[in-house]
Amino acid sequence: MRNRVTRVNPLALHETPGYHHITVVEAGRTAYLAGQCPLDAAGGLVGPDDPAAQARQVAANALTALRAVGAGPEDVVRSVIYVVSDEREVLSEVWDTLNASPLGRAFSTASTLLGVARLGFTGQLVELDLTAALQD
Repeated sequence: MRNRVTRVNPLALHETPGYHHITVVEAGRTAYLAGQCPLDAAGGLVGPDDPAAQARQVAANALTALRAVGAGPEDVVRSVIYVVSDEREVLSEVWDTLNASPLGRAFSTASTLLGVARLGFTGQLVELDLTAALQD
C-alpha cells in the first residue's frame, strides 16, 4: 500500500510546516483510529498540565494502535490534532513534540491542528485522530 499513497503540495498554495495539502490513496483498506487520549495502559491521565507530555503519550498510544493493524507512521494519510489552548506557543509545542516523536512521519501527510475549548477527560489537553491506509 505504501506505493499507493501520494502526497502533494500544489505550487499555487502556501508552504506548510511539514505536512502536505493533499494525500491521495488508491482504493484499498483503511483504518480509522478513535481519538487517542493521553492515558496510560491502566487508564490514568498522563501529564496533567503538560501538553508536551500528553502529546508524547498520545503518539505512543497511536503507534500501538497502528501496529495492532499492521501499520506504521508512514501509512497515516490524515491526522487531526486537538489541543486545549488558543495560544500559538502551546499549539506549536504540541506540533513539534508530535513531529519529534517516533510517530513523527505520520504528520507529513494531510494534517490539521486545532485549538479547542475542552476534550473528553478532566485534565486532558491533547487528542489525536488518525486515518491510515492498510496493506492489501
